[in-house]
Amino acid sequence: MKIYTRIGDGGTTSLFGGRRVSKSDPQIDAYGTVDELSSFIGLLIAKIPSAANRQFLTDVQRNLYVIMSSFSRASTNNSAFESAIQKLEKKIDEIYSKLPKLTHFVLPQGSDVSALAHVVRTVCRRAERAVVKTSSQPSSIKYLNRLSDFFFVLARLYNKKEVFARK
Repeated sequence: MKIYTRIGDGGTTSLFGGRRVSKSDPQIDAYGTVDELSSFIGLLIAKIPSAANRQFLTDVQRNLYVIMSSFSRASTNNSAFESAIQKLEKKIDEIYSKLPKLTHFVLPQGSDVSALAHVVRTVCRRAERAVVKTSSQPSSIKYLNRLSDFFFVLARLYNKKEVFARK
């Protein structure tokens, strides 16, 4: 079986169930941006030394696949997102408690892991904006909003760890 089908050469793609839509459709843009976010998270996973954080991010990727499948019109269970959002908030609070008080704007730089976490945060914000344009997924919007906050504190955490490691 070949990987290419040539079916999408005319600028359309299939949703779950076979319905064809334009690749410029906002729904497809949202799907693609969430897919891009998941790929950047995969790169971040490859760079993070903490096994617990790698597993947490793998679970995030699984949640993103639920979001993507709902955009393709596959039947999904979005009710689990409230629990996923609570897990994100708990993790954010846990990391935030280890950080110094924020007194200034944070530039997206520092250690490799921190800088990559900032890139992931900005892709997450773009994915959130794309999902908002479809205005069909309130739980996904809330999840992505919280997720970008998570990447912000994760970036700060890895910058803090790198600063102490260099001293």
